[in-house]
Amino acid sequence: MQKHELLDRHYKLSKEQVDFYQKNRYIKLKDVFDSETLSYFNGVISKKVEELNKAPKPLENRDTYGKAFVQLFNLWKEDYEIKSFIFSKRMAKIASDLLQVDGVRLYHDQALFKEAGGGITPWHADQYYWPLETDKTITAWIPLQETPLSMGPLEFSAGSHEIMDGRDLSISDESEKAIQNRLKVTDFEHVIEPFDIGEISFHSGWVFHRAGANTTNTLRKVMTVIYMDKDMKLKEPSNDGQQNDWNTWCPGVKIGQTINSPLNPILY
Repeated sequence: MQKHELLDRHYKLSKEQVDFYQKNRYIKLKDVFDSETLSYFNGVISKKVEELNKAPKPLENRDTYGKAFVQLFNLWKEDYEIKSFIFSKRMAKIASDLLQVDGVRLYHDQALFKEAGGGITPWHADQYYWPLETDKTITAWIPLQETPLSMGPLEFSAGSHEIMDGRDLSISDESEKAIQNRLKVTDFEHVIEPFDIGEISFHSGWVFHRAGANTTNTLRKVMTVIYMDKDMKLKEPSNDGQQNDWNTWCPGVKIGQTINSPLNPILY
């Protein structure tokens, strides 16, 4: 296996960056990884996604969510090199510092590959799906290539974790319309920016976000890692999505217990 020292090298955050995240519940950070590291893992992850994504439906036969991206979960269990990327102490410490906790566990990883011609990712908040007791959750969104606006980079409604409307909506045409209408009457900045190579974002479980369509002829490849406070406890599920997540990502954990299953190792 090729050695990538940058995966575990410290990335220093400033107080201003931590304060920005605490206020807005998202942040974009440049030069987290270099082009060599990303190019290597682009190849490794792409190969595994292609291997696991058997008999995909044509785009025209999918619903809005299906058109948004091909998604595959917990690739760290499928490949030792991908595991080294997902378990990066560099990323995990950033997550821990932004959350202002003593350490973080893995909730799960997720490859999000938006195909050429792939549709929008509707407005949503991730934590709708998570049976987690607190909001001490954060997702690293890692483009594996430079991502211009035409590819559909992640967009954020800065500070929108403050509102409750829309938290009860799964990702759908309904969530796109309802959350968009709710955000129109707020002062939250809608952040739409490209991502440079090596630039990644972190966003909280309750901040609203979306992505545009991929209007290019190139696959938009993104890897995500979802972290939670290492002391996170399981709460009683409040919808079918949370029940499914309990069974899938927190196996054997009982309500009220710390989520310390074999699928949820401490990463920092």
